[in-house]
Amino acid sequence: MTDQKPYLTGHYTPVVDEVTATGLTVEGALPPELSGRLVRNSHNPKPGITPTHWFKGSGMVYGLRLRDGRAEWYRNRWVRTPALDGAPYMTEHGPDLTASAAGTHVIEHGGRLLALCEANLPFELTPELETVGAYDFAGTLRTAMTAHPKVDPVSGELHFFGSSPVPPFLTYHVADAGGAIVHSAEVPGASASLKHDFAITRGHVVFVEGSVTFDPAEHSGIPYGWKDEQAARIGVMPRGADGARAIRWFSIEPGNMLHVANAYEDSRGRIVLEGPTVDREGFALSWNWWTGAPGRGSEPVSRSYTRRWVVDPVAGTVDERIVDDLPVEFPTLNEEYLGADNRYQYAVSFPDEAGHGGYGVVKYDRVTGARRIRRVGDARMPSEALFVPAADAGGEDDGYLLTVVTDLKQDASRLLVLDASGLDRVATVHLPHRVSAGLHGSWIPDGGRDGSPDRGRVEGRDAQRG
Repeated sequence: MTDQKPYLTGHYTPVVDEVTATGLTVEGALPPELSGRLVRNSHNPKPGITPTHWFKGSGMVYGLRLRDGRAEWYRNRWVRTPALDGAPYMTEHGPDLTASAAGTHVIEHGGRLLALCEANLPFELTPELETVGAYDFAGTLRTAMTAHPKVDPVSGELHFFGSSPVPPFLTYHVADAGGAIVHSAEVPGASASLKHDFAITRGHVVFVEGSVTFDPAEHSGIPYGWKDEQAARIGVMPRGADGARAIRWFSIEPGNMLHVANAYEDSRGRIVLEGPTVDREGFALSWNWWTGAPGRGSEPVSRSYTRRWVVDPVAGTVDERIVDDLPVEFPTLNEEYLGADNRYQYAVSFPDEAGHGGYGVVKYDRVTGARRIRRVGDARMPSEALFVPAADAGGEDDGYLLTVVTDLKQDASRLLVLDASGLDRVATVHLPHRVSAGLHGSWIPDGGRDGSPDRGRVEGRDAQRG
């Protein structure tokens, strides 16, 4: 039954209509530097469709246009891929990389807005969130594309990879600031382990292979599962044209990490990597939630605790430890510090596997070890909190956090703007309807993150679509 699937109920109940609204209500004062678009993605199957796995739900993107202290428009659209109309991923000719849910993430790079799902090609969208079609970087991308590419804050390059359960297991790509792929390389020594996210530092690319790997016996539509015999490893690869040939793999404790918080080289040349991870029990509880199976946790992530690895390439060792026991996911940071030593990180806190505790926006101070939580209220759940720097920012946390809060009691959603330094509320924007919780998104300032012309100005579109 549809109502028995956790990813189709509560905060995750799918939205049934595509809507356009203008002149949204704002409480408080939106800072003038919030001039751009907030875009988010989610798994949101069409009415009457019950996917066999949370991640199989069709992608729906949400957009909110802010400018001059106003919330000018909101719109939401399904990403119209072949999979939206039932096209299978596997065909008699092999995988169809265009048959994508396109529901994990949405980014802009090189002037293109791309909806992402890691087993497929990206899908290009218009600034109005209408679907253009599958995008293969002018024929140069022949693998799938991770849903978590990284933009180098110094060069503007886009680093990403394609992962496959069959050889070649891992292919690394770099696109220049204009959006053209300038480097691709197969990464030797990789396995069929699930690789959802990765990291870049100023000098290295860091891959994580956990204990979850290809499992053809898994019939949920996502053929992966925990295997004790799958070696957990961190791969450290120098950046540059010949980096893949020099990759080194370091053994770590069994576990699985979905999302990287950050990575960097410390003063001793060691690689420091952080992110929430789960153990075997946590993965089972989480996977059963994702598939709607018995024995699941109360939330889509269970026993997800922030872990730190310190890889010493000279000694060939890894120091590994859990640095916080609060269940969190969706780590973020001021992306000007991506790949460099950062002091502050943000995340979303969840109730534990038994349902105890609440949701909130979390701020970590990595220097003092302090942890601050902004609770959002009963029956309310925040989305991934995106950092936007303040005008003439003087410090790493001088800026704002943007999170979309879903309110079950009022059957409504709102954008909450927080001061990133103290997590105090700055402003609230009321959305025209409740949106489905999850997953990832981007803030696209006017002019684009990469300096490309702003293609997001949409005027006079105030008709509702049902």
